[in-house]
Amino acid sequence: MFKKFLFFLCLAPLVSCAQREGNYVRDNYIKIDTTIIMRDGVKLYTIIYVPKDNTRTYPILMERTPYSAGPYSENNYKMRIGPNSNLMHDKYIFVYQDVRGRYMSEGHNKEVTPYISDKKSNKDVDESSDTYDTVDWLVKNIKGNDGKVGIYGISYPGFYSTASLPGAHPAIKAVSPQAPVTDEFIGDDANHNGAFFLLDNFSFMNYFGKERSGPVKDYGGVMFPLKTNDVYDFFMKLGPVKNSQSEEYFNHRSYIWNQYLEHDTYDHYWQSRNIRPYLKDIKIPTLVVGGWFDAEDLFGSLHTFQAIDRQGGSNDFLVMGPWTHGAWASGSWTKFGSYDFGNNTSKYFQDSIETRFFNYYLKGEGSFDNNKATVFETGKNEWSQFKTWPPANTHPVNYYLTSSKSLSPVKERKQKAFLSYVSDPSNPVPYTGKVMGRRNNEYMAEDQSFASSRKDVLSFSSAELKNDLTIAGPLQAELYVSLNTTDADFIVKIIDEVPLPSNDVADKNAAGSGFYQRLVRAEVFRGKFRNDYTKPEPFIPGKIDKVHINLNDVFHEFKKGHRIMVQVQSSWFPLVDMNPQKFMKIPEANASDFQKAEIKIYTDKSHPSSITLPVMN
Repeated sequence: MFKKFLFFLCLAPLVSCAQREGNYVRDNYIKIDTTIIMRDGVKLYTIIYVPKDNTRTYPILMERTPYSAGPYSENNYKMRIGPNSNLMHDKYIFVYQDVRGRYMSEGHNKEVTPYISDKKSNKDVDESSDTYDTVDWLVKNIKGNDGKVGIYGISYPGFYSTASLPGAHPAIKAVSPQAPVTDEFIGDDANHNGAFFLLDNFSFMNYFGKERSGPVKDYGGVMFPLKTNDVYDFFMKLGPVKNSQSEEYFNHRSYIWNQYLEHDTYDHYWQSRNIRPYLKDIKIPTLVVGGWFDAEDLFGSLHTFQAIDRQGGSNDFLVMGPWTHGAWASGSWTKFGSYDFGNNTSKYFQDSIETRFFNYYLKGEGSFDNNKATVFETGKNEWSQFKTWPPANTHPVNYYLTSSKSLSPVKERKQKAFLSYVSDPSNPVPYTGKVMGRRNNEYMAEDQSFASSRKDVLSFSSAELKNDLTIAGPLQAELYVSLNTTDADFIVKIIDEVPLPSNDVADKNAAGSGFYQRLVRAEVFRGKFRNDYTKPEPFIPGKIDKVHINLNDVFHEFKKGHRIMVQVQSSWFPLVDMNPQKFMKIPEANASDFQKAEIKIYTDKSHPSSITLPVMN
């Protein structure tokens, strides 16, 4: 997660740019600090920047945030306003608001506030009603506005942008949810397929989960000091997740952390926070933005767009670029990990997509003739546009895992075949090959040779490709497994094996294969949810069972001479908390509950474990 840290990290180039612009905001905008009363009487702190040039009217561009609308006081200006510098210079009325229960706003914050579809009284409030009430006040009370409003935001502010769509105020004419938090049990932030993302949430909630007694300009730092040079070692020593509630750490002082540990199935707490079912018949132009390397909310971008598009949306667009969380807002983004994209992808987005989108739909200037989806193809380094996403010209191709560790387009003919490994909680597979004091943000494109050299990771490689192969859309894995315990996690990775120069032996990876094993996509699945996220089931030791895993979309070209690799393992530590491999409520597990598990992955004719790739024609 590290939402705030990573977001401002990728905004660093913009800050220096703003410094070079000097006092542009102060010279060209009047700043107003005020509060707006919601229908239930709660006051939300709102900061408004109005262009000094009053010879014309302006549309409003608003961000609602839990990260502080500040700086506070009318003499204290932001150095840069709006989603990008182009729009700041084009002149809008820019609005920032502390959402309910955060910083200077009154009320109680529910993190991802559940949407109330049937509001019966003024006491039934949510982020949609708060947005409606705010917009209504703005268009009626801020001089110089033209009655049109746009909403935007990244991460949590992306969720608040999404929340503006159901029951939207008629003045809202354009919305851009960017990396929006969407479903925190299935694919965003807190859990992926029921597996708890320990590393990110532990660090993030140390400050975000801190409680307050009322409106504050500053939360006063973190709940507990946390300095470590090796997070793998730290979390191994921490032990079971329940130890996070010790006096040294959260100590039950965070409402959000308490809820995360209490709700370990897809119960009402999580279901009510999934806004996707309410994104029906959305006619407001909506630009959903995400990054292929977004470790926080990749699921949110793809599935928010999907929900709008498949439930009657008529003016919705998707942009997916080669970005980490929020990197499209940075001043420059040309490289990531071992990738060199060959151009400034963030500038392209800001100049050619985001600015054009808002200027067209809010000001009627220029045009916005993009197709439904504008996506960047990794491996090939090209932008493409499609009328649908996934593209219509794809077809599913199965690759089967074999007992010889090959990845084959043909099923194995053996009547009984499997490979096995022992998953040991005392020696879990690390999610990265690097020793890090925080999350390695490049793990989503990292060389996986550190994992393929382990005995508790199974690797399957295809033959070298005779032609380029492009995949576009979601991936699926189907594993036939058996355990000698009652639960386990399953991590499936899709890897592009890139040939290393044959004359450069020093460049060969740890596995000595002569290939750089670049991760393309990976996902975790907590096995007990294989049949139902709401009703977990234990495995019966020795019984063959099927685990179906959905992996997020990709748009990637495997080049001629490369190989496709699939890796299967049962720990991804400490990115994901360690499963005790015993059917139980994991946040209540003691150290004595953790046990080794022998895991068999079947590959025979009757149990053909496989990966399905969406191959472009």
